[in-house]
Amino acid sequence: MAEKDRRDLCAAACAPPAPARLVLRGQVFDASRPAVMAIVNRTRDSFYPGNRHADLDSAVRALDEAVAAGADIVDVGGVRAGQEGETVTAAMEVDRVGPFLERARAAYPRLVLSLDTWRSEVLRDVAHLGVDLVNDTWAGYDPELVCVAAVAGAGYVVSHTGGRAPRTDPVDVTYGPDPLDVVTDVVATLRAGAARAVAAGMPPERVLLDPTLDFGKTTVLSLRVLRHTADVVALGFPVLQALSRKDFVGETLDLPADERLEGSLAATAVAGWLGATVFRAHDVRATRRLVDMVASIRGDRPPTVSARGIGPHSRAADGAR
Repeated sequence: MAEKDRRDLCAAACAPPAPARLVLRGQVFDASRPAVMAIVNRTRDSFYPGNRHADLDSAVRALDEAVAAGADIVDVGGVRAGQEGETVTAAMEVDRVGPFLERARAAYPRLVLSLDTWRSEVLRDVAHLGVDLVNDTWAGYDPELVCVAAVAGAGYVVSHTGGRAPRTDPVDVTYGPDPLDVVTDVVATLRAGAARAVAAGMPPERVLLDPTLDFGKTTVLSLRVLRHTADVVALGFPVLQALSRKDFVGETLDLPADERLEGSLAATAVAGWLGATVFRAHDVRATRRLVDMVASIRGDRPPTVSARGIGPHSRAADGAR
């Protein structure tokens, strides 16, 4: 580990950074209330077979299960992120995500709904169905998308892909001779993206920053960026970490996608301690419990129950206050 990596990690361990709050659909997510973003992929070719819901009824069942397990946000996408798999036009994407959004909004009026797309025309067609957040995984490739999101009253995810086009897997990725050049690039890109979002009319509390591990990054680079989550938090916007079952976890532990739960949770714990407050996850229940526990260890969230070692008279007195 680079010496600056080590110093920054030690400093963050002693004094975890205080994250900015995220406000969507009248709900506030912050250090005391971290958000779990469940994933519903309306595709047949998602990299993780456990989250393929080409059938609408299957997708709605996944929605119900995610809400029951503690999801605060549900992120629906109609296109696989990587270059493998089928070609999906904008019209096909609308046909996949539109009916799901309609069913989800009718069933859960207060649930925060996120749309995973890089296409402004897709958002225009489905925004009226109650989209609260636009998860632009491809870093403003369509420059109109953030403007459409602002007009629709939705929040916006600013991402970092190293300048790669949609559905481009990283090849021969470098950011400079210094090991920390990737962190510098991530911070600069996210700072600029957040400024563009605010200039487009997006309130800062609806701008979410995502370092976007795996996208435009090798496994070593993703691990380095994860260690520097606090640098992204320091930009003053709420931070999303999408870590679940990703390739950097798989390569680190040499495991296939269906065996990456423990590695994903370890990465999530580190990101939570360093100030991230939104976590995109396939495994909602485990992630919900983990991020709540980390928030309590940080001192931001009180225990749900605190009775151990307290006598009955003390508990009675506490209840009378």
